Amino acid sequence: MRELLEAVAAGELSVTEAESKLSGYATTEAGRFDAARETRRGVPEAILCDGKIPGEVATLATTAVETTGRALVTRADDEQIQAVRARLAKEHPDANVQVRERANILVAHAVGFSKPELDATVGVVSAGTSDAIPAGEAVTVAEEMGASTEEIHDVGVASLVRVLDEVETLRDADVLVVAAGREGALPTVIAGLVDTPVIGLPVSNGYGHAGQGKSALLGMLQSCTVLSAVNIDAGFMAGAQAGLIAQAIGSAKE
Repeated sequence: MRELLEAVAAGELSVTEAESKLSGYATTEAGRFDAARETRRGVPEAILCDGKIPGEVATLATTAVETTGRALVTRADDEQIQAVRARLAKEHPDANVQVRERANILVAHAVGFSKPELDATVGVVSAGTSDAIPAGEAVTVAEEMGASTEEIHDVGVASLVRVLDEVETLRDADVLVVAAGREGALPTVIAGLVDTPVIGLPVSNGYGHAGQGKSALLGMLQSCTVLSAVNIDAGFMAGAQAGLIAQAIGSAKE
């Protein structure tokens, strides 16, 4: 503790950084940022933009970069993204900011930040273009956890030949996230073709009876092939679960 206090007194460490090292979180006017989550859980903390005003998102993102070297901002709209860019340009002008637009997700890395590197590949499969937001979340989270990713798009079950054309690529992955709406059949089909762990990601792009992802979720839960399923549109959760599996596989290969 003395070393931390001396670093703060010398101007080498901010009060926010010191708090995060002592307590595991940093307190801001926008809430507490869990700076120790990745160390504790293996999954980086994310800033969910739903329900937050742009200034709150920007505050939390800046705090994330300051305390962990990285900000992972999900479900962000244009105004929130611009607020984060502006605040980081002012307080961390050298930070590298990237936006995955179709997934509405922003990632910022401080200078010198290095992601972990895993000897494992996460395949992220989507049935159609409408699955882009949660599928993109899964890709980004898995990559930030250190896994390599392989994306396979537009292979819905309405034309099974599209899936069959990708079987070898699917089998090469260490773990698969499969996003689908409507009746959610794609994860079941793929899980019957591979010996890879499959995580079903139901998407709220269906309509009619039990629409908005309900049929997709129920179909995945009722699958006759072995797979697991996350909640509707829970791309972050699917990517994090895949990342944890990738960490275990990577460690086993060492």
